[in-house]
Amino acid sequence: MKDSKQVLQIHSKDNVLVALTDLKEFSEVVFGEKFYQLKESIPAKHKFSVVDLEKGDAVYMYGVLVGRAIKRISKGGLISTSNLEHDTEKYQVSETKVTMSWDAPDIRKFENKTFNGYHREDGKVGTENNWLIIPLVFCQNRNVEVLEQALVDELGFSKKKHAQFDVKSLVESYNNGASESELLAKDIIISDSHNYKNPLFPNIDGIKFLTHDGGCGGATSDSVTLCNLLAGYINNPNVAGATILSLGCQHAQVSILQDALKKMSPKIDKTVYVLEQQQSVSEKDLISEAIKKTFIGLVQANKIERKPAPLDKLVIGLECGGSDGFSGISANPTLGYVSDLIVGLGGATVLSEFPELNGVEQELINRCSNERIANKFSNIMSVYSEKADALGAGFYANPSPGNIKDGLITDAIKSAGAAKKGGTSPVQDVLDYTEQVQKPGLNLLCTPGNDVESTTGLAGSGTNVILFTTGLGTPTGNPITPVIKVASNSKLYQKMNDIIDFNTGSVIEGTMDISEAGEALLEYIIKVASGEQTKARILGQDDFIPWKRGMSL
Repeated sequence: MKDSKQVLQIHSKDNVLVALTDLKEFSEVVFGEKFYQLKESIPAKHKFSVVDLEKGDAVYMYGVLVGRAIKRISKGGLISTSNLEHDTEKYQVSETKVTMSWDAPDIRKFENKTFNGYHREDGKVGTENNWLIIPLVFCQNRNVEVLEQALVDELGFSKKKHAQFDVKSLVESYNNGASESELLAKDIIISDSHNYKNPLFPNIDGIKFLTHDGGCGGATSDSVTLCNLLAGYINNPNVAGATILSLGCQHAQVSILQDALKKMSPKIDKTVYVLEQQQSVSEKDLISEAIKKTFIGLVQANKIERKPAPLDKLVIGLECGGSDGFSGISANPTLGYVSDLIVGLGGATVLSEFPELNGVEQELINRCSNERIANKFSNIMSVYSEKADALGAGFYANPSPGNIKDGLITDAIKSAGAAKKGGTSPVQDVLDYTEQVQKPGLNLLCTPGNDVESTTGLAGSGTNVILFTTGLGTPTGNPITPVIKVASNSKLYQKMNDIIDFNTGSVIEGTMDISEAGEALLEYIIKVASGEQTKARILGQDDFIPWKRGMSL
C-alpha cells in the first residue's frame, strides 16, 4: 500500500486514488513519480481516476473490480454515481483448490494475557452474565413489558442511562412565558453519573427482554428460524439462563425451541423456565409465576464469578454500519488485524453481512480451508443474490445514501472495504444464519447487511464480543453481547464520543499503522471482556431484530 499526505493507492492494481483530504479543482496532486491535475474538486474519502476511462472500462479498488464506467471519465476526474455503475467479477470453486498457507502476525505480546470471564460447564467463557426474558410470539410482548416494569427497578437493573433530563423545568419555563429561543437555550441535563454494579446481584450484568414481532402469522420457516435464533441466545456463553413466555397456539412452539437448544448443546445445564399463558389460571398468575422463577434463577446465576480465561476463549463478531470512504482503509483493516491476532492465539472470529462480500467472493473462496466450505459459501451467496434480484433489490442496491455521500458509491466498493474486517487468515467454517460457531479461526456467517439484524445474528451464533466499525456514527448495541464501536476517522470520534469507544483516525492521519491500532484495540477488548462498560452498555442500547427470510401469509 503506497500513500502520500493527500491521496492513497490501496492496491497496485487500482486505477483510482482515494483523497485523504479535500482536494480543490484544477489543483495538482503528486503521487509516486506521477502528477495528476484534478478536473474537479475531490472531497475527502472520494476517488478520482488516474487514467482516461471510456464507457465500459473497468474500475479497480482494493485490487478487485468494483464497477464500470457508464460514460467517459477523464484522468483526474471524480468517480461518482453519475459515471460509474456496480459490477463484480464472476466467482467459482475450483476442483483442484489447494488450502492456502498463512503466516499469523506476531502474537507474543498477547500469548500469556487473560480476561476475567464467566466460565460455563461446556468450556465456553462469557464476557457477561445475563438473564433473558423471551416471548416466543409477539402476543407475549405486553407480558414481557410488564415483567420489565416489575423487575428492573426493584432489583436494581435500571438501564444505565448516560444522563437524566429535567423536563419539568421546561414545563415551568413554558408556563412562565419563556420564548422558544429561551427554551432551546435552557440546560436540562441534571445528572451524568453511572452505577454499574447491582447491589443485590453483583455478578449479574443484566436482565434482558427480547421483544419482537415474530413467532406467528408469517412463513412457518421464519418461526422456526426465530426459535433457532432464541436458542442461540440462550446457548451464548454470555447468558446464564432464561424465562420463556409462550401463548401456546403459535407457530414458534416451545418444542421447536427445546429441540434447537438440545441440538446446539446436548449437555446444556442452563436453567430455562417455560410458562404458557393458555395453560395458566390467569394473566396475573402467569406473570407472578414468571417473576418468582426469574428471581430464583437470578439467585443461582449470581453464584458464578468472573475468573481468568485465556484469549482463545474469545469469539469476536466483526460488523460495520454507517460506513464511509475511510472505513475500508482504517477501521476495517484494524479489525482485520485483530481477527488475525485472535486466530493466531487460537480464538474465533466471525465475519457477517453477506451482501457486503459481493465482489470479493473469489478471494474468500480461495481462502477457504477445504472445498466443502468453499462450496457452501458459494451456494449461500448465489441463492441469496438470486432471491434479492427476484425481489427487485439486488446487492447492487446495498449502499445507503450516507454511504454514497461519503464515497461508497457501489456495493462492490463498499464490500471490498468491508471484507477487510476478516483479515488474512484462512476461512475455517461457513455458517448459515443461526448456525453456531464450532471451530476456532475465521468463520463466515450469513446475515443481511442491516446493522441490527446482523449484530442480532452474530450474538445468536455465539459471539461474546462484537466489534462494530462506523464512519458516519451508529448508535446501536446488543442485549447480550457487548458491542465496541470503532470510528474510521477522528472527526467522527470527537463529534460522537458519547457513542463510540475507539478511534482509528490516527491511521488516516499517518500517526499509527494498522498493526499498532490493532494491538491497541485488542488491549481494549480485553478490558471490555473483563467487565468494562462500552458506550452502548452505558446508553442501554439493547437492539434486537430477528431476520425474516420468508414472506408474510
